[in-house]
Amino acid sequence: MGNSSSSSTPTLAPGRQCGTCTLCCKLIAVVELDKPEQVWCPHCVKGEGCTIYADRPRVCRDWHCAWRSWSDVPEEWFPRRSGIVLRADPGGITAFVDPGRPRAWRAEPFHATLRRWAAPTADRGFQVVLVRVGQEAFAVLPDRDVALGPMGAGDRLDVRCNRGPTGPVYSARVARG
Repeated sequence: MGNSSSSSTPTLAPGRQCGTCTLCCKLIAVVELDKPEQVWCPHCVKGEGCTIYADRPRVCRDWHCAWRSWSDVPEEWFPRRSGIVLRADPGGITAFVDPGRPRAWRAEPFHATLRRWAAPTADRGFQVVLVRVGQEAFAVLPDRDVALGPMGAGDRLDVRCNRGPTGPVYSARVARG
């Protein structure tokens, strides 16, 4: 999988543009604008774009969803179509789901892809896959999904892999911040 870092010169997947997609302006928190998750940015015109585009904060200038940053994320993940905004995080990925389509992440091909991203590989081990639907959080583990309940802004997901009698045993919990 590619990298969606917040560097000032991100590498973007060729041919992918936001266009009329503004879903990140609803689902992602922007501390610099005092905008929480799941609330439309007051500077966003839904389906059109940012009214302060030329003067938007650096975090908005530098950030791109994984659909724009990772060429190996399939077209069906376009946020406006899927209802899911993907964000790269240290050690994993967070899928922010539009609360108007709360089951979008469980539909195919999305759920199978999230499960595949959580599965361990020889080069990276397993990675954390967190799904956020409003304040509710879910961990997608290689073998199952875990409902975590409400998750606050300072909380983080703690995923562990232990050796069981028949192979790896995964667990997930919210670590309160």
